[in-house]
Amino acid sequence: AGLLESDLFGHERGAFTGASAQRIGRFELADKSSLFLDEVGDMPVELQPKLLRVLQEQEFERLGSNKLIHTDVRLIAATNRDLKQMVADREFRSDLYYRLNVFPIHLPPLRERPEDIPLLVKAFTFKIARRLGRNIDSIPAETLRLLSRMEWPGNVRELENVIERAVLLTRGSVLQLSLPEMSIETEPLAAEVLPEEGEDEYQLIVRVLKESNGVVAGPKGAAQRLGLKRTTLLSRMKRLGIHKDQLQ
Repeated sequence: AGLLESDLFGHERGAFTGASAQRIGRFELADKSSLFLDEVGDMPVELQPKLLRVLQEQEFERLGSNKLIHTDVRLIAATNRDLKQMVADREFRSDLYYRLNVFPIHLPPLRERPEDIPLLVKAFTFKIARRLGRNIDSIPAETLRLLSRMEWPGNVRELENVIERAVLLTRGSVLQLSLPEMSIETEPLAAEVLPEEGEDEYQLIVRVLKESNGVVAGPKGAAQRLGLKRTTLLSRMKRLGIHKDQLQ
């Protein structure tokens, strides 16, 4: 907590062992602007009151000082954890949760928005190539297709790491991505049913679920018949607002 507190709020010289000089914290540096705080759900409980105070009162003290510092910061916070559940488990302060939850934006996991993957792959490839001084100007369509079929449990960060490794290993101007081990995971299942004329994704999934008596997994389940993994079908059902108890 000490290092994070110093990073966010700063410290005075001699505030702790190794503090040989004064440090200006991020909240002070971000005065009259915006500050992005990633993984706010991992913030230690003992530091949460200080974050709440700076959000409510717009004031704080540096470590090792009693002098009040005023700051006007628009905070943008992100987390991949369920803060509401953490509040119930007393791992996250309820007052801080409601203070942060003024304007929530829910970003679905990458597996629920495969149409974004080609765009992200291209953006990461060209950004990383520039940073590493590589001349990569083309990405094979098959590579984009295979990457779009992956589950990506680590979401965007996992995708970015895979692309960075590919850029490092690429020789030439065409992105080279070794996918033998990924192909096992992304090998498409053979769909047993196809959309009827004029039938959209929602209608198709509902129809197959009804025909499967609401069973998702297994050899006769809806996932198998649609050529999808169980987790993929469940994610799509959640995204489309499909509940098995509505299929009776």
